[in-house]
Amino acid sequence: MSNSRRAVLLAAACSIGLVTGLVSVAFPSTVMAETLTDALALAYQTNPTLQAQRANQRAADEGVVQAKTAFRPALSASADVSGQRTELANPGTTATFVNGAMVNVPNRDNRTINTSSAGLSLAQPLYSGGRATANLTAAQADVLAGREDLRSVEQSVLGNVIQSYVDVRRDQERLRIANENVAVLSRQLEESDARFEVGEITRTDVAQSQARLAAARASQSSAQAILAASRAAYAAVVGQNPTDLAPEPSLAALLPTSVEQAFDSIDQFNPQVQAARYAEQAAAARVAVARSAYRPTVSARAGLGWDAQNLNGAGSQFGDYGRALTGSITASVPLFTGGLNGSHVRAATERENAARIAVEGAKRSALQQVSTAWNNLLASRSNLVSNEEQVRATRIAFEGVRQEQQVGLRTTLDVLNAQLELANAEVSLVVARRDEYVASASVLQAMGVLNLANLAPAVERYDPVKSYDKVNHAFGWVPWEPVIQAIDHVGAPSTAVKAQPKTASK
Repeated sequence: MSNSRRAVLLAAACSIGLVTGLVSVAFPSTVMAETLTDALALAYQTNPTLQAQRANQRAADEGVVQAKTAFRPALSASADVSGQRTELANPGTTATFVNGAMVNVPNRDNRTINTSSAGLSLAQPLYSGGRATANLTAAQADVLAGREDLRSVEQSVLGNVIQSYVDVRRDQERLRIANENVAVLSRQLEESDARFEVGEITRTDVAQSQARLAAARASQSSAQAILAASRAAYAAVVGQNPTDLAPEPSLAALLPTSVEQAFDSIDQFNPQVQAARYAEQAAAARVAVARSAYRPTVSARAGLGWDAQNLNGAGSQFGDYGRALTGSITASVPLFTGGLNGSHVRAATERENAARIAVEGAKRSALQQVSTAWNNLLASRSNLVSNEEQVRATRIAFEGVRQEQQVGLRTTLDVLNAQLELANAEVSLVVARRDEYVASASVLQAMGVLNLANLAPAVERYDPVKSYDKVNHAFGWVPWEPVIQAIDHVGAPSTAVKAQPKTASK
């Protein structure tokens, strides 16, 4: 690409100066995404939508930690300091002997009492009727569903990168064709002027050349604006301006050989279907949470306390300190809740039914997406073949018309029409190539396999399991936690997903 053309393309990016200014701080100008792999890697690492979803997933990981606290002890400390001053309104006197003589001494019943206490309290749940177990199962299912949602967002971002990449390449080619068309028509106008000067053609022929050149320049300006918009979209999703983008690699090796193969992959790979299944598991666990309210709970508590008392009065001081150690095991069972527990169970059951129906809805939606994407791919492939043949034939026709025009068999208008048809055919071919590539990526996305492992296996990938393991095993664990979990399973409601008749989804 020439320096002047590079300058034109770089100038077109001025419309996205705000985005460029924001990302230039984090990304030096020397880092440029020249290939599709580079663009995918950069977006995978920096795209704000993807980063936000990862943060949401890390927040969901904390739900498991919070659920496990129901099996762990809780230790708390308390302290209290208080004072009391008592004054008599009419204290009076009291007769007493002083040095062998009886005298009246004023009563000193006015007193100040200062008390203070401190204590430690340790509480350990022993049995929750299965509530803690069911909450933990639900939280774990929520984490798995969140991972599938993260995978869905990753696919969407990668699909946007692919589309923006090929859009820029398409619009660069359209601008190139527009520039070449202007150059050709400019030469045609010069030739028409020369032939008019010698009387070979009329003023009408010259006017036709001028009109076509003006239209070509308008198309050139439009192509420049479209390219600027595509570059802005690329910068928004990737994080930097595009440069001279290399041809995109083929996706043929990743595509299925038939639509049936694509359908079969949905059940295993489609993130929406998988997320819906995990959501159903979480809903089933929450039914168990509601049912556990009918079961007894057992907990143990131990306390250690200190108290001190200081009494000042009649010029004397008295101190009293004490220490107390307490312990208790408490069991409770609900007898009557006014129908509250039953209502909770029914509501949770209906939410489970809704989650089960959502699985079927996700499957149908995925099948529709695959079917639509596959048919778009077939149509785009057919269009690509037709457009390639159209360009080949139109180019031959244009060369023939030019030669025939030179010997007087064709008019200037015939040449102009042939040039317009060739330019339009070339643009159609560029658009068809872009549509075929985007349709291929759409098929992979609908299947659930449009991921970085397939598109750029050498790029380091984000692993949500590492974040989960970090918070899950680092905080609050006690040696007897597995024992408490085993005890809580005894007599607990089942958290398994129960198969329901198909009529339940009606």
